[in-house]
Amino acid sequence: MSASPLLVRSQAPGADGRVLEVTPESAGWTHVGFRLHRLAPGQSLEGVEPGREACLVVLSGTARVTAGDQDLGSVGGRASVFDDKAPGAVYVPAGQPYRVVATAAVELAVCTAPGQAGAQARVIAADEMPREVRGQGTNTRHVRNILPEGKPADSLLVVEVITPGGHWSSYPPHKHDTAEAGHETALEETYYHRLNPPQGFAFQRVYTDDRSLDETICVQDGDVVMVPRGYHPVGAPHGYDLYYLNVMAGPERRWIFRNDPAHDWLMRR
Repeated sequence: MSASPLLVRSQAPGADGRVLEVTPESAGWTHVGFRLHRLAPGQSLEGVEPGREACLVVLSGTARVTAGDQDLGSVGGRASVFDDKAPGAVYVPAGQPYRVVATAAVELAVCTAPGQAGAQARVIAADEMPREVRGQGTNTRHVRNILPEGKPADSLLVVEVITPGGHWSSYPPHKHDTAEAGHETALEETYYHRLNPPQGFAFQRVYTDDRSLDETICVQDGDVVMVPRGYHPVGAPHGYDLYYLNVMAGPERRWIFRNDPAHDWLMRR
């Protein structure tokens, strides 16, 4: 059986440490871009995103970051995405060059979306990303909002989630693919998945009401799942904690979702 068209698997690092990439062109959409780099100590990455803002997320390791003529200092510090602490994160406005130099082995996410030039690059402080507990029972998960709608940006929304083994996340199934003022916003989304221990797996289903899209994907450590539309719940098997980094963007920078009516009764229990 061929892999789902919504699945992007990590590859061996290229010369710039890149292990995977999703572009608007490769995804067949218009807003979200996502790249993942693994940098060895001393390795550097230089980039610029014309017409696109970026959120650089140091998922693990430590790096020195500059943007334009600003030295933003040392960013990051956690050993693993499963550490109970905030990641390092930097917001870079559209068209501004940046440089990341790994001072320890670094896992770096480059999240992009359409943006305007003129703002100032900034470090997103750890105290801006407190851990929140959402849900209850086996729907409990742990969330850190890295770049939420209440913080300055043009298009990007970035959040990370840890789902304990045996739990569900992005559940009850919800969607955000229709622009309906006050009720739902249209947002493309990527999920970058990590598993602990790494030999584990998880499942993500992406489906629409009419089932014109209905994919159930076995997720491995380091995979990306693209969500162009539809509901998109995630399940983590017993014994394997699941981390994911979400990148969302669309015409309106608000996260308003609609639950699958068949399962919305779970919110009223």
